[in-house]
Amino acid sequence: MPRPLPELQRWSLRVDPPWSLDAWRGAAREALLRGVLPEQLDWITGTEASLLDAPAVQQAPPPDGATVPNVPRDFVELAATCLCHRDPQRLPLLYRLLWRIAHGERTVLSNPADADVLRLMALAQAVRRDTHKMKAFVRFREVPGETDAFIAWFEPDHNIVDRVAPFFARRFAGMRWAILTPARSVRWDGSALSFGDGGSRRDAPAEDARETLWQTYYASIFNPARLNTRMMQQEMPARYWKHLPEAHLLPGLVRDAAGRVQEMHDRPAQAPQRRIPARPNDATGAGADNGSLQALRQQAAVCRQCPLWEASTQTVFGEGRADARIMLVGEQPGDVEDLSGRPFAGPAGKLLDRALQELGIERSALYLTNAVKHFHHERRGKVRLHKRPESRHVHACRPWLQGEIARVKPQVIVCLGATAASSVFGRDFNLTRDRGRWLTLEDGTRGYATVHPAWVLRQKDDTRREDAYRLFRDDLRQLLATDSAPTGHGPALPRAGDR
Repeated sequence: MPRPLPELQRWSLRVDPPWSLDAWRGAAREALLRGVLPEQLDWITGTEASLLDAPAVQQAPPPDGATVPNVPRDFVELAATCLCHRDPQRLPLLYRLLWRIAHGERTVLSNPADADVLRLMALAQAVRRDTHKMKAFVRFREVPGETDAFIAWFEPDHNIVDRVAPFFARRFAGMRWAILTPARSVRWDGSALSFGDGGSRRDAPAEDARETLWQTYYASIFNPARLNTRMMQQEMPARYWKHLPEAHLLPGLVRDAAGRVQEMHDRPAQAPQRRIPARPNDATGAGADNGSLQALRQQAAVCRQCPLWEASTQTVFGEGRADARIMLVGEQPGDVEDLSGRPFAGPAGKLLDRALQELGIERSALYLTNAVKHFHHERRGKVRLHKRPESRHVHACRPWLQGEIARVKPQVIVCLGATAASSVFGRDFNLTRDRGRWLTLEDGTRGYATVHPAWVLRQKDDTRREDAYRLFRDDLRQLLATDSAPTGHGPALPRAGDR
């Protein structure tokens, strides 16, 4: 009679938080390194205890010479998505597939008929669908008694708050907001995300004054001729209606759709009109010092001197002290700046902030602007890719930059990049030849040019990027040396801590 096989030793493995790729990857690596089979693992999350009181997998002795093989990037990306699912079997499923990949089935993900792969794809699709719904149906409401502060309540099916939060940080970079869900919350203070425990719907405002305006706008753009109630219910399930102010209008809009279509059919044809009316005043005289900086900002907000305004969200004007002694001029706003309306608010701005902080220079003491005030870009799907502005764009925006210089009256202008330098110092300026060299404008203002921080970020590897950053920072360091200008007198620059 054959002897029964010995029972396999079980081990416990904790993943906290359970949706974190880093937490799961670290735990799975420990188990894989020790050769622990998928059926030996007791997966636990958060502060849960092991049901079988199994010892931690870290106590298992690793075999001699054990190593963890590299896994395909596709699997890592799928794991990051599936970990957000609430299915308690997602952790053993992922480890089972990881084990198979590490032990001879490296191409298992290319087999759509495999049961594990089929289940993994289903989990990933559910998370992606939930992510899309959150991006589409979160509605912020203004916090009563606070300025530029908003809260939204949402009930996702899965643990996607950490996954979706960076999208909202990019999209609403210029305001302070919080998103509350039953299990998790996230807050954006204008510069960083912070996460916490979940909340309740009572913690979010029930409504705000903007909802009436939004409902009016939604009703005006509702096209009854394209009404498809089946598709509407599929894309906007009833469970999300409680989050949407416009949902209260839908029954009436659907009921009246047939009558509105007939009315549209019977209406006489009208000649096409411009989407946005042309600006009544010419901007060519904007550079004259005949008003305040705020008045110039308002004039620039409706600039139509080149085609860039049509695809942009808004004019991105300069910001900072109106009497700043130092003006920094960049090339043009990027995606984040276009959405937030603030110069140097995106990744390049974060790099500039790092350099200023390391040099002890307060950003608030400077005036920051760009040579071009609208975002020049091209779309690749949903992504807006930066394009270098053309000479006609720089020429059209030069009156606004000249107007800023005339009103701020800086003692020093630092140009970041070739576009800014040519706009300030003229078309003959060569950044490679003249970088870091002090020059004098016709009105006596001193200045020099360095690279744009975006150029630093575009370097191909970490070593080149760090070398480029040091070059950029060292060029800015000239602002600290009051005798660095050829004349022997540079402006005194406010340092962090000075008041």
